[in-house]
Amino acid sequence: MSNFSKTSVAQDARTELHDVLSLTGAEVSINNLPAGAGVPFVHSHKQNEEIYVILSGKGKAVIDDETVELNAGDWLRISPSAKRQFFAGEDSAVSFACIQVKENSLEGYTMTDAIVAE
Repeated sequence: MSNFSKTSVAQDARTELHDVLSLTGAEVSINNLPAGAGVPFVHSHKQNEEIYVILSGKGKAVIDDETVELNAGDWLRISPSAKRQFFAGEDSAVSFACIQVKENSLEGYTMTDAIVAE
C-alpha cells in the first residue's frame, strides 16, 4: 500500500475528500458557489473548528450575525460554536476549501513533528 493518496477535484458544488483521500485526522472539502448563490443553511459544530481558504473569486461569510468580506487568498478560522453561512458575490463566483479539525487537538506541527530523512 502506498504512503500517499492523490485525487483531482472537478468544479462540482462540493467535493468532500475524507473518503477519496482516506483522511484520518481532518475533513477537507472543496466548495464552488456561482455568482449570487449561497450555502442554503446556517450551521455550527460541536467540536470542529473550520479553516477556510478562498481559492478564487469573492464572497462573504456571515458569522454570528457579522459579515466578513472574502477575497481570493484570504484565510479564515471559525470556532465550533459560531453560527456561519457563506455566499458568493453578486457578480463573482467563489471557490473555497474548508478544513475541519477538532478544536485544541494540535499536538505538533512541522517544526516539532518533522523527522529529517537521511
